[in-house]
Parts: sequence; C-alpha cells; structure tokens
Amino acid sequence: MSEEIIKASKVGKAYRDSSAELEVLKDISFSVFPEEFLVIQGPSGAGKSTLLHILGGLDNPSRGKVYFRGSDIYGMDEGRRCALRNKEVGFVFQFFHLLPELSALENVILPGLLRSWWERKKFTAEGMELLERLGLSGRVKHRPNALSGGEQQRVALARALINRPRLLLCDEPTGNLDSENGKNILRLLTELNREDKITVVMVTHDPEIASGAGRVMRLKDGMILN
Repeated sequence: MSEEIIKASKVGKAYRDSSAELEVLKDISFSVFPEEFLVIQGPSGAGKSTLLHILGGLDNPSRGKVYFRGSDIYGMDEGRRCALRNKEVGFVFQFFHLLPELSALENVILPGLLRSWWERKKFTAEGMELLERLGLSGRVKHRPNALSGGEQQRVALARALINRPRLLLCDEPTGNLDSENGKNILRLLTELNREDKITVVMVTHDPEIASGAGRVMRLKDGMILN
C-alpha cells in the first residue's frame, strides 16, 4: 500500500482548568492512506471532532505527532500550516458556516476573492462548475437564507473542494440534515472519493452512515476500539 497521507502517532489531548483536567484523546495512533474513505464512528463525547480538528491542523495536540505526507504538521510554523490547510485539506462541518451576506457562488470562491483578477476569474469558473456538478446551477446567486439545509451543505462542500484538496475532513456533515439530504451528501462524498480520488475522513455518531464506508474506526472515551 502507498505511503500514508495522514499518520497520527500517540496523539493525546487534554483540557485543563483551575481544578481539573479532562483527557479527551488518549494516545491515538493510526494511518489514513491515499484514496481511502475512512469513517470515525462513536458516541457523542468520544473525541471524534477533536481528533478531526487535530488531523487538519486546526487544534494542537497536547502530546504526540501528526504527519501529512511525511511532514510533521505541528513541527511547522503557523504560516506553513495555514498554507497546508489552504491547499491540501478541505473541511466540511455539521453547521455550514456560510457568510449570510454572500451568494452561494461567492461563498464557494471565498478562498480566491483576495487573489489577482485572473485568479479570481479562474476561481469563479471553477466555482460555477462545482455548483453545477452538485446540482446547484440554478442557485448560484441565492444567499444562504434562500437555500434549504441540503443546498447549504452542498455549497459548503463546493467551498471545501475549490482548492482541489488531497484530503477532505468531514465533521458530522449529515448531522444537521433530514435523511434524504443526508443520503445525497453521502452519495456525493462517495463519488468524490471514487471518481476524483480524494481521500475522505468523516466522523459520525450514526452506525448506519458508518456501514457504507471503506473502513470504519470506532472511538470511545478517547480511545480506538478496533
């Protein structure tokens, strides 16, 4: 099997206050390989979202290391880590985090709005293509409050894909949707994994969703069960 795209080595995370320490992750070690679809499944409070944020360079571990294609993420300075997140990793969250004053297309191309005129033009064309692929060609000018929950999540997915990431990290992407829209998002993620060869890591508490994954890793009380 090819070299792992993500490797976690004895990753731990603890939160401290003046009176106690809460250990959320307990020496987690595992690898994710290119073109995998890995689901991290477990109950609420298992540490799934914390682990996903650490894998994506959003939250420092208390101990241990995370490697992206062989490079230590938390050995990088913040500038290099930001560049990695911007170019190599896409994030999809349970809550869509769309800017209400922007249209669907503007939300998708947001990472390119501060670039040169030529790059913005390229981003706009690619954003239109993504929205069309995700079934939103007729909604590009609509603001988030004029879109359904499923449509907003597809816009968020398009935004995550605009930089053509190698890795897509999804935190309960169906958790705020009805069952039909949830199935549509899962279908799109599976298509992106199989046809576009994007590595997908998704966390969920729902065992039914986990059953369709290429590999399932179960997490409970901050530890891997399998």
